[in-house]
Amino acid sequence: MPSTRIAIFASGGGSNAEAIARHIQSIDGIEIALICTNNPSAGVIDRAKRLGIPCEVLHKTQYRDGAFMQQLMEANTIDLIVLAGYLKLIPSAFTRHYDHRIVNIHPALLPAYGGKGMYGMNVHKAVISSGEKASGMTIHYVNEVYDEGEIIFQAQLLVEKGWSPEDLQQAVLKLEHKYFPTIVEEIAKNLKLKS
Repeated sequence: MPSTRIAIFASGGGSNAEAIARHIQSIDGIEIALICTNNPSAGVIDRAKRLGIPCEVLHKTQYRDGAFMQQLMEANTIDLIVLAGYLKLIPSAFTRHYDHRIVNIHPALLPAYGGKGMYGMNVHKAVISSGEKASGMTIHYVNEVYDEGEIIFQAQLLVEKGWSPEDLQQAVLKLEHKYFPTIVEEIAKNLKLKS
């Protein structure tokens, strides 16, 4: 039986991409086949090189074009797409084609602190300035609307008194690195069972 092939999309440093790739390396029947980024200076490019995973830098017209993205995924026989800090809206034709096969991670407990403009430090600043007692991270399927796809998994943490947005970011990132790789593994294994 062929491996379940995963493409990871990232716009920044790629620490989640690396955590997933390192976890998946030890799992039979699943492989990270491709890393894609919209950012030619993203740290994830160097991580992909170190990990020996092909990396595709998408130009503006390419990541806005669902047909191009679909061709790229088909050329690499991709079964599952994982967004790990990917900041561009996925074209709606692409999300429909890969329904329940695109997964995203969000650094808050959706539906709170989601939507356009709510990413990275923007989320953590909003959580701290609102005086929230808890935050966390959400893994969800991707549809045509930012952060509104079906929730797969959430992990929560208490926001300590006196924390800065940077403190919260580090705490949430630990949760992401702990849970995202194993949830991706579960989703990939379930896809294989369905195929």
